Amino acid sequence: MNEVTIGRNYAETLLVLAKREGKEEEWGTLIESFAEAMREDQTLRTFLESPKLAASRKIEILAKALGKRVPPVFLRFLETVIMKRRQMVIPEIASEYRALIDESEDRVHANVTVARYPADQDADARNRQPPRLFGTRHAPPAQGNPATPGGVTLYSSDRVRDGMGRG
Repeated sequence: MNEVTIGRNYAETLLVLAKREGKEEEWGTLIESFAEAMREDQTLRTFLESPKLAASRKIEILAKALGKRVPPVFLRFLETVIMKRRQMVIPEIASEYRALIDESEDRVHANVTVARYPADQDADARNRQPPRLFGTRHAPPAQGNPATPGGVTLYSSDRVRDGMGRG
């Protein structure tokens, strides 16, 4: 299995646990913070990667370090990841977790560029367009660029939409 698939599987499990606690966003922030710490702190990364240190010892140290700052179930999730020797996939778990939250909330991350900012009476109509085109409820704010073809261009993942402008 590749890291994305493994990350997705663990992220799905974490989301189920978070939903039981009613803390999906909070746990998303926790896993993202832990993943960011792994990317930025060489000492933490070396500690987690080290084959010389038993998983049980890593868990013990991690439990002391995180203490009461994280929910017990979240800590047990991290412990399981470490016991299964998947700790280096935590950044991928965080990324996949965020993607799952976005999917469940019909949230799309996109860049919206408009040729001109609409007049107040047109703003509501234009703000309804991106969600309609992408089939979602949420849309990002627009940026202005007079060279935008069709008046509006949306970039999201591998999708580009343009030509939504009026006349």
